[in-house]
Amino acid sequence: MGVSISEHWSVRDVPDLLGKTALVTGGAGDIGRAIADFFVRRGVRTYICARNAQSCADTAAELSRHGECHGVQADLGSLAGMQRLAAEISGREDRVDILVNNAGLGVFGIFVDAAWDKLDNMLAVNVVALTHLTHLFAGPMAARGYGRVLMVASTAAFQPVPLYAAYAATKAYVLSLSEALNVEFGKRGVKFTTLCPGTTQSEFFDVAVQKKSAFVEKSMMTSAAVAKIGVDALAAGRSGGVAGLLNTLMAFSTRLAPRSTAAKIGYLVMKG
Repeated sequence: MGVSISEHWSVRDVPDLLGKTALVTGGAGDIGRAIADFFVRRGVRTYICARNAQSCADTAAELSRHGECHGVQADLGSLAGMQRLAAEISGREDRVDILVNNAGLGVFGIFVDAAWDKLDNMLAVNVVALTHLTHLFAGPMAARGYGRVLMVASTAAFQPVPLYAAYAATKAYVLSLSEALNVEFGKRGVKFTTLCPGTTQSEFFDVAVQKKSAFVEKSMMTSAAVAKIGVDALAAGRSGGVAGLLNTLMAFSTRLAPRSTAAKIGYLVMKG
């Protein structure tokens, strides 16, 4: 089940993270689990949050073989789930030094054909929960004079994406929020890093119910490689990074064409 990524990391010390406490949402998913694995193996007390209780418990048990990891089951698509997570963390002596807002999902297809309950749940997780948890933990981080927040956006944040219209809009929100907060908190010891993956070998497409096109299949990165880029950027205090050279070129190319053209190209790519 596990994704052990220790061999993928460059050999370097990250004393800035040693002894810290991290919270990784979506921690039982491929990218989240890879990020949590990095933290656990490097002496970071790690909490992972996941909707599925069994997956959460199994992943925490697996990672605990290499360090300290705790699983917290919570459905971030509901206010009760967010409150449960916050209470579970704040009810302990630990404090969150590193927040990884990784939980997220997509809904694929024609916008008006999508079931509203699926869209509503996606908006709750991708936007509301991420914003709520950032609001909850960033203030205390600033008060202590130290904090790191990794926001997992997407290359979809850089242009409109037909067939993923609402999903891409949520990731544009994440990117904008993260960049703004990095400036707001810049002199208070809290640094925000935005990770923008492209297509990744994960459970995302199954959840979104999308049959992968040939381009999507060929351009996929591993979740371990994506996680490495994100945590390297976080550890270095960088404001962000696009995962992979191809994705970086694609993200930059959206600046060279009208957004209407970018949307049409995105549609062709997504429909396969």
